[in-house]
Amino acid sequence: MSQVLNLVNRLTSDQKKFVAEVIGTFIVVVFATGSVVIDAKYGGIFGLPLIAFAPFVGVAIGVYLFGKISMAHFNPAVTLGYYITKHITLKQLPKYFAAEIIGALLATIFVKYVLGNYANLGANAPNYIFPIPVIFAVEVFATSLLMIVILIVVYTQGLKGFSGIVIGGIVGLDIFLFAFISGASMNPARSLAPALISGYIGDLWLYLSATFVGTAIVSLILRKKFIVT
Repeated sequence: MSQVLNLVNRLTSDQKKFVAEVIGTFIVVVFATGSVVIDAKYGGIFGLPLIAFAPFVGVAIGVYLFGKISMAHFNPAVTLGYYITKHITLKQLPKYFAAEIIGALLATIFVKYVLGNYANLGANAPNYIFPIPVIFAVEVFATSLLMIVILIVVYTQGLKGFSGIVIGGIVGLDIFLFAFISGASMNPARSLAPALISGYIGDLWLYLSATFVGTAIVSLILRKKFIVT
């Protein structure tokens, strides 16, 4: 244990943030996609309650573990939002993106070989019963709600210790309310990793666009209030 602590203490601030984002994203994606895989593995007996509750738990754990180290992004769309509000620099942007994608890919590999190869490894999928503009708008809205809550937590400096519960809660609530329309990813890394490894890439266009639009809109509107000067 002392050797591990010594190693951690030798890391630079950016290196600590990178490691935190890899591990945090791994946790978030395992809970998010793993719940879908487990539900499919057992014939859908758990359903939406598990699929919404598990990401809430995963995000809450990640926020409480790493919030004070990396601000607990675990999501490239959130990272873009933080860049717009100047919480991170342009130089840090690709480092966060890389850490989040690595964490998500490792999580998907873990899910595949430990939990099972079901439901396209938990890849998001929209419901094409709805028109594509509606699907896109819902995904933008869900991600916007997430970014609003995150910025409120930042503005209140942790919301009196409830940061993990509140951020995890909005993720779970978004999934519960909107998954049946857009898939409610809110996170490009969470969508990218299982899609790539399962080969189910047809819907990636949605989650690699709408999520960034959602966080960018909120951050552009609110940056004067939340911006770091």
